[in-house]
Amino acid sequence: MTARRRRPLADVGEKRMSKKYRSDATAAIPETIQALRDVGAIGKQTMRRFDDACLTPIRPLKPEEIKAIREREHVSQTVFANYLNVTSSLVSKWERGEKRPSGASLKLLSLVEKNGLATVA
Repeated sequence: MTARRRRPLADVGEKRMSKKYRSDATAAIPETIQALRDVGAIGKQTMRRFDDACLTPIRPLKPEEIKAIREREHVSQTVFANYLNVTSSLVSKWERGEKRPSGASLKLLSLVEKNGLATVA
């Protein structure tokens, strides 16, 4: 039998997602905030406010913007709808301005606008 290496107890349950930042400086900010939280220098509320400030901002999208996002990704309304888990008729209505995306759909559209369709694939 071969010996299995065990992770130190401090690492158990710690699964942090690797995030991409624009520079080392912007990457250092969340790491510093988390380190301050770990040593008890800042509280849960402050950490929550910081996390909230780091979320992708959501703004209303105009019909032309929605169509431009879809066309930039080179997909049909049906394929775009499947990625967003909505109907193709709803995507068509968004693009014509008959309806406006909201909630989870608007969040997904914002992520696709910022990071591309692969984000929600």
